[in-house]
Amino acid sequence: MPDSQPIALDAVITAEWLTQAATQFVGAECYYKVEWEAEILAVGGKQFARLGTDNTGRHILTVKGDPLENEALCQEFTAVVPGYYSNKRHWISVILAETSFSEARIQELIAESYRLVFGSLTKKMQSELTNELPRVD
Repeated sequence: MPDSQPIALDAVITAEWLTQAATQFVGAECYYKVEWEAEILAVGGKQFARLGTDNTGRHILTVKGDPLENEALCQEFTAVVPGYYSNKRHWISVILAETSFSEARIQELIAESYRLVFGSLTKKMQSELTNELPRVD
């Protein structure tokens, strides 16, 4: 399906998809948080994406973003709302079944969220994560 056509992303953006997405980011990990019933993407112990459901059971992806960009996205797209169970200024939730975003646009939102969260880590932590190399024995 061409990238420009909207698709039902709640069937595409899954735990497996997030696990694969995590491999694109230095130091990122994907895990399931039982008490939230959500898949979490984190770097340096800090969350940068969460896949779960809202209080009505809709599948949502919550990511961090620039506050002004978040506000603009919420105004332009009805499927983008202030972050569910998150700081409403710095986080947004995308209602996956209702969005017109492409899979590539979702990947861009996750990448920007990673960039913001990675940038908030201490310089020491950033260095430790970027200098981790696979061991060759």
